[in-house]
Amino acid sequence: MDTAPDSTSFDADVAVIGLGAVGSSAAWRLAARGLDVLGFEQFEPGHAWGGSTGKTRLFRVACLEHPGLTPIARRARDLWRELEASSGEPLFLETGGIMVGPPDSHLIEGTLRAAEAHDLPVERLDAEAIARRSPANARIEPGDVGVWDPEAGILRPEAAIIAAAAAARAAGADLRTGVRVVAIEPDADGVTIRTAGPGEADAPSFRVRRVAVTAGPWIGRFVPEVPLTPHRVVMTWFRPREGHAADLDVLPVFIRSVPGHDTWIWGHGALPDGDARARGFGGFDAKVGPEFDGPFDADDPDAIDREVHPGETDGISELVAATFPDLEPDPSGVTTCIMTHTPDGQFVVGPTADPRVFVGGGCSGHSFKHASALGELVAQAVAGEPAFTDASFLDPRRFATAPATG
Repeated sequence: MDTAPDSTSFDADVAVIGLGAVGSSAAWRLAARGLDVLGFEQFEPGHAWGGSTGKTRLFRVACLEHPGLTPIARRARDLWRELEASSGEPLFLETGGIMVGPPDSHLIEGTLRAAEAHDLPVERLDAEAIARRSPANARIEPGDVGVWDPEAGILRPEAAIIAAAAAARAAGADLRTGVRVVAIEPDADGVTIRTAGPGEADAPSFRVRRVAVTAGPWIGRFVPEVPLTPHRVVMTWFRPREGHAADLDVLPVFIRSVPGHDTWIWGHGALPDGDARARGFGGFDAKVGPEFDGPFDADDPDAIDREVHPGETDGISELVAATFPDLEPDPSGVTTCIMTHTPDGQFVVGPTADPRVFVGGGCSGHSFKHASALGELVAQAVAGEPAFTDASFLDPRRFATAPATG
């Protein structure tokens, strides 16, 4: 193997490994600070092989997962809007969002906790108000209540990543696509980045002062001490039954309980081609998925089964039939992606035990809305700046004594 370059010679201030949801934004925010950035992506920005594919992702400000996520969501929205302006591409569509469930559930209590902590303009809804606000969500259990988040909406993940990568290049970042990183080797002076090539002698190495590992389900290959579990997920879309499209065209973002079932579903409604609200989004059917709460079997991100097999969607079809009588229960579209879970369901963003190695990832099924701001937090950590909000609950070092799970 080739010898590492002299420790005084660097190819960049910082390398970003993986240019997906978080990495593309980290490269942009680092380059915008004037740092010399070298980014690596084994595919192309906006690819379909990681965790940020599938046409849309939900956006919420009243974040039930942790009140500390609300300032991150708000900063992310500002950055998504900035990328819209620079790219000319619509990336975020505000639809409002509704949460429905028992009043003492984590869904309702967590949403209200975030709203109260940050004085968000949410509305509490009884059954009658739920039916008025979102007729498609009128089928609920007795006693269920709703919370309306007017700032919720949907994002275009592939377009957003492409826009962030373009912004990074415009700010001066050198992004290398189609290049697979096989190892990072930190030492006392910097970090050597080793890439794959046709042969060992042909594989180039790069020398940087610091490295941000934002490789999604591949993070564990480079930072094995952070416990991450990559997990294959099937995404599904559903068409309205004939004559029932009107109610579902305005179905907002939702997370809600399923009548007769001890579980939750999430999703958003359909938008037909030509609808002015869908400018740039294109037409799509209603997207509905099940709540994922583990335990999760670790999947190899390089060997994910991309075929959806007979019977795999039976469970979500049953939940859709129980919740939305105006939707056809058989999916109109399916695809796969990869979620990467942490033991506590929160992301990992910040420095590792090695002061030259930083990480950003651990999506746990709810990170894309935050991705632009997570990239900002990574950039601030690498640059030695104070974080724009308290993100200590995302510190990767919180798992220092926890065993790896994937």
